[in-house]
Amino acid sequence: MLLLGWIAAGQGQPATTNAPRLIIRTDDIGFCHGVNQAFKRVAEQGVVSSASVMVTTPWLDEAVGILKQHPEISVGVHLVLNSEWKEFKWGPVTPWDQVPSLVDPYGKFYGSRKELFSHRPKMSEVAKELRAQIDLALRKGLKISCIDNHMGAAIATLEFQEEMEKIAKEYHIGISRYFGEKEVPIVYDVPPEQKLSQALKNLDTITNAGLYLLVCHVGTDEAEMQAMTDLNKFGPKNMAQHRQAEADVLCSPAYKAALQARGIQLVGYQAIVAQEKMRRPFVSDKYDDVVKKALEK
Repeated sequence: MLLLGWIAAGQGQPATTNAPRLIIRTDDIGFCHGVNQAFKRVAEQGVVSSASVMVTTPWLDEAVGILKQHPEISVGVHLVLNSEWKEFKWGPVTPWDQVPSLVDPYGKFYGSRKELFSHRPKMSEVAKELRAQIDLALRKGLKISCIDNHMGAAIATLEFQEEMEKIAKEYHIGISRYFGEKEVPIVYDVPPEQKLSQALKNLDTITNAGLYLLVCHVGTDEAEMQAMTDLNKFGPKNMAQHRQAEADVLCSPAYKAALQARGIQLVGYQAIVAQEKMRRPFVSDKYDDVVKKALEK
């Protein structure tokens, strides 16, 4: 693995025990009202240590207000280059005519990563938009400790990956998954009625005093989210039920008790980036190869 020879600035205290450390990261905060309300509930009643916020949607300000009420939760920017919901489309923070290779004729992001790369996104426009998203989060008053990427688009090519690393160094923030985190299996595609039992079983993968990451997607099973259709074929058809069930897991007394019984210490990225160096966990494919694959029928 490539060692990035710097440590991002930040605050936070080192772990005081040899307990396994777990980052519970809730993604897509700001996506819509339902996600925001589910996150608010989890922050108040459940377990979460890191929140990854999308800044490209109309519900950003509500998300910012909730996040500011919970400074104990570290905040990351969920860098976005695609918009996968048929009925609810978002576009770039940058004026769309300044990043034309990233948007459709209506100024919105393409629905999938494949569609994005079939239009040959320009590296200069990607770099401009990613910085604009971080800058907006900072202008909104959020204390950003890390970045990650929505559906892998912002790190899908080696050139994009190198730009993300450059941006992280420039802003003195971390990149999620660059600290040797071991992944706890997600339950996003597990049937809603089985999510809690599976989530409890997945805690068996936490076997030593290392650093672990669990990525969650919360929401509400109400009209707003029920109306949304994922343009990606692999997305669950009853998305609202899945996200509601995932929020229920994080608020479940049984899940919280299982974490406590195992001695698992919840940590956020704010503490991690203050103390640990980043290592590139994988090398993405080259741009031309990704574009070629996207153009294949």
